[in-house]
Amino acid sequence: MFKYLAKKIFGSANERIIRATYDIIEQISSLENLMSKLADAELANQTFILKERLKGGDSMEHILPEAFATVRETAKRVLNMRHFDVQLIGGIILHHGKIAEMKTGEGKTLVATAPVYLNALTGLGVHIVTVNDYLARRDSLWMGKVYEFLGLSVGCITSGSSDEERKSAYLADITYGTNNEFGFDYLRDNLKYSIGQLVQRPPNYAIVDEVDSILIDEARTPLIISGSITDQSKLYQQIDKAIQQLDRTDIDIDEKSKTVNLTEPGHHNIELILKKLGIIKDQCSLYDLENMTVVHHLNQALKAHNLFKKDVDYIVKDGKIMIIDEFTGRIMDGRRYAEGLHQAIEAKEKVKIQNENQTLASVTFQNYFRMYPKLAGMTGTAMTEANEFSDIYGLEVVEIPTNVKVARIDEEDEIYKTAEEKYEAILGEIRKVHKRGQPILVGTVSIEKSELLSSLLTKHDIKHNVLNARYHEQEAKIIAQAGKIGAITIATNMAGRGTDIMLGGNAAATVEQGISPRDLELETEIVAQDREKVLEVGGLLVIGTERHESRRIDNQLRGRAGRQGDVGRTKFFLSLDDDLLRIFGSEKISAMLTRLGLQRGEAIVHPWITRSLEKAQQRVEMRNYEIRKNLLKFDDVVDEQRKVIYAQRIEIMKDNNLLPTLQEIIKSVNESLIEAYIQKKAYEEEWDIDSLEKALQRIYGIHIDVKGVVAQDGYAESEVKELLNDKALEILHSKKEQYGEEVLNIALSNVFLHTLDQLWREHLHSLDNLRGGISLRAYAQKDPLNEYKVEAFRMFGSMLAELDELIVSRCSQLHITHEIDNSSLNEKIRLNRQEVQKELKSLGKVSRNELCPCGSGKKFKHCHGVL
Repeated sequence: MFKYLAKKIFGSANERIIRATYDIIEQISSLENLMSKLADAELANQTFILKERLKGGDSMEHILPEAFATVRETAKRVLNMRHFDVQLIGGIILHHGKIAEMKTGEGKTLVATAPVYLNALTGLGVHIVTVNDYLARRDSLWMGKVYEFLGLSVGCITSGSSDEERKSAYLADITYGTNNEFGFDYLRDNLKYSIGQLVQRPPNYAIVDEVDSILIDEARTPLIISGSITDQSKLYQQIDKAIQQLDRTDIDIDEKSKTVNLTEPGHHNIELILKKLGIIKDQCSLYDLENMTVVHHLNQALKAHNLFKKDVDYIVKDGKIMIIDEFTGRIMDGRRYAEGLHQAIEAKEKVKIQNENQTLASVTFQNYFRMYPKLAGMTGTAMTEANEFSDIYGLEVVEIPTNVKVARIDEEDEIYKTAEEKYEAILGEIRKVHKRGQPILVGTVSIEKSELLSSLLTKHDIKHNVLNARYHEQEAKIIAQAGKIGAITIATNMAGRGTDIMLGGNAAATVEQGISPRDLELETEIVAQDREKVLEVGGLLVIGTERHESRRIDNQLRGRAGRQGDVGRTKFFLSLDDDLLRIFGSEKISAMLTRLGLQRGEAIVHPWITRSLEKAQQRVEMRNYEIRKNLLKFDDVVDEQRKVIYAQRIEIMKDNNLLPTLQEIIKSVNESLIEAYIQKKAYEEEWDIDSLEKALQRIYGIHIDVKGVVAQDGYAESEVKELLNDKALEILHSKKEQYGEEVLNIALSNVFLHTLDQLWREHLHSLDNLRGGISLRAYAQKDPLNEYKVEAFRMFGSMLAELDELIVSRCSQLHITHEIDNSSLNEKIRLNRQEVQKELKSLGKVSRNELCPCGSGKKFKHCHGVL
């Protein structure tokens, strides 16, 4: 009761956030007349003025009204587009690091220009993240006109960009690109071997377009850079052959939890089959230690055959298995299922089995985007996932009011007993509406369903376009014309997302398809006339052929109609055969349909049914969120270690004199060796000096006579340490004399980085294996996550100890015997000297005999003062 009264008096939290922007909007509007009187050069000079004010101590909040007013006036001049007040409100929300939920067609692309410009004035870089290369290119060229007019540089990264192009794009004030490209560039940078090769700058501020798709849907799959390992294609084929010999009673499938397991008879049968095929030995059990790999591949094959469906989860194209994103219907080009599942599907579909890969570097989108000090997003549908955005990313969702009131009519769902009846009803609706020329967009949940509906329309000679993962290259052009008179478009979920459906068609898109620019004016007039005709017949009709697991995806489909106050209508046709109803809600609804005594072709339409379905969707959403959250908790453990390793790589690449670092590592390794073989409190007969000398021989490549020192003077820890450290330093000194300090440092840098990368890759593989079996510890009443944290921490400590020893060993036994490319070497030396000179300038005036301010512990004249 109190909450209700408080809301009535003070408004909702969302309303209060929106009201708080009104004063800023008034300030921006008050500057509009002044800005309109400025000449182009004076308007462009605003950038210099605002940058100087920032340098002088003004905050971004203080200059926001002037910056936003500058962008509004510039957009009027170069794009013939003026920001509505609600678009400026959206821009303020984005600047404050929140998610702006704006209805489809409200102009989110233009909204972003104001906060992007304001934040780009710092010179630290702004990233605009899109869902595909087409939108990145389009928006960078389209909105780039505003930024370039104002003297800011714009870069765009696509999948085909070279390293030089990427570096240039990241150095620009504003950089457009896809989430995949930004993430992969981060991983690739952390596989490089010199600072000069890095393409990215430290992250600063990002606006994520279609934020729900990128930060939630796409975030289920981590970004992975892999390298191939041993070919096991024969094993996959054998296990696939074995799986096909099982019958339905051998397998237990749970569609709700999306799991598949062998029944007790199934365990017995598969063991006999595997022995018959020679995959496991006759005297062995399936679950013997030596057969753990077979068990893993067996589980993946069971999933491939029983949980993953062709033309729903993946397609076979050009002899390859290509994953379909269940939310967008697009092919996820270059993506592969992990842990052998992709190979299992390849074996199932009888295509060439690609080698399994070893993870070289990986990161989840959650952990990548959380590296940005300031993050914002925009989309038409985010409110249903507000809790996840808040919990995972610390992002608040704010619903932005529309410029014109929504006039779309959302009708109640029609539910039929069978899928056949449902499709008959959909066909009837399409034929009825198509007669009067009303454009229709039909949304499906899979390629299979879109092609089924397409064949049905073709059978009845109804002309239409199909927009799904098979033809995604054309999706933007097709969807742009989906509002034409009489157009019928079948779309897989939200394929074509990011492109507006304009009633009457899209004149600009038509020109792109071949009409010369001089005919644009004529085409625009035709489109305007057609728009009036479409409005007369009711605008765009959106038909949903099935409810999705997520309400958000359904809302995206609905949002295609009713753009910017246009009339429109949406309606969902469902059946008890639909996956959502069959798995999560069919019993109650089926009982109701039976009681009503529905005849064939009759449907039930009731708000209660719609609410019941939404509750089922909410349950699925919560389950999926818990799965994502749980996976993220495990990845957070890896992420902490990843940050340590990647920070070490940067330090190594920046360090122009690794010898002092190597000396410290040597001392640490020597102390560990002494502690391991000559314990302080142990008796003399317990000392293992022979093993110590063997370890030293292995690490340093020379014999160090520890036994002679101990026999001569008696054991003293300090003397043995001094002996080992002196011998190691002799080795380093000889290499320095032999190769020269600069050449040796470049070689040491490569050794440090290669060794670190090798052990980190092995560590990632070990963590993958640990993660795979850690859930079994729940049977021992232990929390798998805590167990994983403890084990991962222990393994990381062991890896770092091994890293130190391996670095010392490789550096001590280093021989530069190959021919060195002088031009390459000279370039590295030149870059090193430049870095040192920059650092030297930053140190200020230092006396030659003082300790160097860089922290090396050496006198200035022997460190940076040498130059």
